[in-house]
Amino acid sequence: MMDETGADSYLGQHKGKRFVVKLGGEVMLNAAGLRALSADIATLARSGVGVVIVHGGGPQADALAAKLGHRVRKVAGRRVTDDDALEVAKMVYGGSINLELLAALRAAGAQGVGLSGVDATLITATRRMPVVVRDQHTGTDEMVDFGHVGDIAAVDVSLVDLLLGAGYVPVVASLAADDEGNLYNVNADTVAQALAVALHADRLYLLTNVPGILLDPTDPGSLLPICTREQAERLIRQGVISGGMLPKVLNCLQALADGVRQVQILDGTQERSLLLESLAPNAEVGTLLVE
Repeated sequence: MMDETGADSYLGQHKGKRFVVKLGGEVMLNAAGLRALSADIATLARSGVGVVIVHGGGPQADALAAKLGHRVRKVAGRRVTDDDALEVAKMVYGGSINLELLAALRAAGAQGVGLSGVDATLITATRRMPVVVRDQHTGTDEMVDFGHVGDIAAVDVSLVDLLLGAGYVPVVASLAADDEGNLYNVNADTVAQALAVALHADRLYLLTNVPGILLDPTDPGSLLPICTREQAERLIRQGVISGGMLPKVLNCLQALADGVRQVQILDGTQERSLLLESLAPNAEVGTLLVE
């Protein structure tokens, strides 16, 4: 967290802009870091920046599923959402995590409002069709039905526009529905990307458990501070960007292609927040992706 007085000198240039901040479940496991992040978000809101938070909650969902004796199944890093997993997602994403974020924002002086993609047709989703997934270890293909997992069909940010115009901080859980009222679990990175595009956001942040794009995944010192689309595509072809980072970077590139000016990957698991710091002149935290 950066001192608000010191931040005033450059935050003025962002007044009226919109930021979408996606929080991975790991970010919410660090109480001190969450307090610092909430303080940064409150500072941005007071400075006239419209901030929308999108959150997942994978670790918390896994923990609750284990307590309930439910089997967690993931394929290629994606959660299979059967009936039990959907109930857990509703309790964790739409319930406990959303409320914890709202409480942290309230303590920091920000006016948070809890939402999900179900509210006011914010996110309309369709059930993902079964797909063929290749096992990276065995090289075999498997037809996978991801269950109650949704793909985004439409976005309507009318309610979010109203809330931002009134100075509120929308906190959006990554759940959605179709026109028949069926509920779906939607990837939170994808929700954040879609909202950033629909809101014409100036920045999309992905706060996760890694410092950014690493040229050597085993060496935190190999952080790439700025990454162009061309560089990212080359690193993907070379296999440098792989595993769990691959879908995140692909979402980042899609956001850029659809009009979001800048996308930044930051480590959100520290006890200090890097959000305001990332806006400082000559800041070198995380990886900033640009066209």
